[in-house]
Amino acid sequence: MPKYSIVVPFHNEEENVTRLYDKLTGVMEATGESFEVVFVDDGSSDATFRLLREILAVDSRVTVVKLRRNFGQTSALAAGFDHATGEYIIAMDGDLQHDPEDIPRFLEKLAEGYDVVSGWRKERVDNFVMRRIPSRIANWLMAKLSNVEIHDFGTTFKAYRAEILHQIPLYGELHRFIPALASWLGASIVEIPIRNVKRERGVSHYGISRTVRVFFDLITIRFLLKYLTRPLHFFGTVGMLSMLSGSSIGIYLLIAKFGWGRSITAEHGPLMIFASVLLVAGIQLLAIGLLGEMQVRHYHEPSRRAPYAVDRVLRSRPSEETAEASN
Repeated sequence: MPKYSIVVPFHNEEENVTRLYDKLTGVMEATGESFEVVFVDDGSSDATFRLLREILAVDSRVTVVKLRRNFGQTSALAAGFDHATGEYIIAMDGDLQHDPEDIPRFLEKLAEGYDVVSGWRKERVDNFVMRRIPSRIANWLMAKLSNVEIHDFGTTFKAYRAEILHQIPLYGELHRFIPALASWLGASIVEIPIRNVKRERGVSHYGISRTVRVFFDLITIRFLLKYLTRPLHFFGTVGMLSMLSGSSIGIYLLIAKFGWGRSITAEHGPLMIFASVLLVAGIQLLAIGLLGEMQVRHYHEPSRRAPYAVDRVLRSRPSEETAEASN
């Protein structure tokens, strides 16, 4: 079993595949440690997969995972993590904006005993208005909501102890929140500055729409960190407050009708409807909380459905090339 696994997702990166492989293997060979490289083709429509197969044919340390379609970065990373066998896993982008020369610094921190080493693009080369300002706002919010004081949640360039990483289910866009989820598990986290290299080849797949989606993910991660194992505490509290408010208004209306002889329908019709809505909403929220508690049970069961579909997995063998299919 190799000590390190480097996981790299690709989507239409034919111009960067070979150069990244050359730089990556050169850096890892210089460390003198055993390693493997897991390349994930996330439904590329160009020559990316063909180039990956050519690399596989000459290097037995390479594993290629081809997904059936473009599932997105989180799912591609999850596929790579699931097929990695190393004691430590390093994830990075395939567009060469992450410099493999920074990898030894990650290895140093892992050797010091940290479970998660997160890269920090301290000096960014992105567009100031479209990328850097939204990113700073999002990272500040993430740090406050997750109580994990790192500066750069968005970068993929991170290193993990495999046993911690395999306890974190990934789906949606949750890869950027791995440090927060790992912190919830009690992992030790450190951040190191990395170089942010300007893309030289290919077209960026990032846009302002991805930044907008991050703000929705913030709500998700805050809920997961605080109420992952006790959803009824959240929905039940809101539901009880709603029912208490509705009941209080209802008692007032009953007193007004039978104690003061007022016409509820004529004088307080909208208030009566509002009280009814509060009561029904409270009951519904309690029911949602109970359903959430049932889901927690399934969350803690060992079987998990993968958020991706693998077309084939290619590994080098002395005399054969095997292909595995995943349901």
